[in-house]
Amino acid sequence: MDFLFDMFFDLYSVLALVLVITIHEFSHAWVANFFGDPTAKIAGRISLNPLKHLDLVGTIMLFLVHIGWGKPVPVNSQYFLHPKRDSALTALAGPFSNLLLAVFLAIPLRYFASGLHPFLLHFLQTLWDFSILLFAFNMLPFPPLDGSKIIAVFVPRRWQSFYERYLQSGSIYFALFLMFDQFVLAPNFGFSFLQYFIGWIVTFLKAVIFFGT
Repeated sequence: MDFLFDMFFDLYSVLALVLVITIHEFSHAWVANFFGDPTAKIAGRISLNPLKHLDLVGTIMLFLVHIGWGKPVPVNSQYFLHPKRDSALTALAGPFSNLLLAVFLAIPLRYFASGLHPFLLHFLQTLWDFSILLFAFNMLPFPPLDGSKIIAVFVPRRWQSFYERYLQSGSIYFALFLMFDQFVLAPNFGFSFLQYFIGWIVTFLKAVIFFGT
């Protein structure tokens, strides 16, 4: 799955990326508001306007290491009736929306691909690739990714303070790992932990989704 990480960012890729990130962040905001937290709504994040969701650092990382993210949706768990559960579900909403989009796209790609215009087919395939890739990447349990918040429901109370410190300081270490993985390991040793791991997950998900529809 090297092409997922080394693809040329043509117009199809840019449009597909903007769309999946917008859906991803919109889903976070909508679910947070559904569970009683109006913070994202007040900030104007319950919107399908891409400009509301693009993040400068996440976009730069996208072009540096071909992995990026959108602007984090503000969430105040004090509004939630069940803070730990509702926070985890809010975090899950983003990647889950990408997974649902991938399942939806698999239908025309599997059954109607031969009848689609080549430009539309190319776009849908690119959108499908990005949807699965964004789901797989964001489910990793490292800050600032959604997976780091989803695992909160499994953290014992006695480890809560350690977990909070992990969320606060883990982002910088993860960013450094991404840079080391892509700019030291990959070019000098021909191996990337991230590419290998995410590539395997993406390959598995694509097979399951495509042949399961």
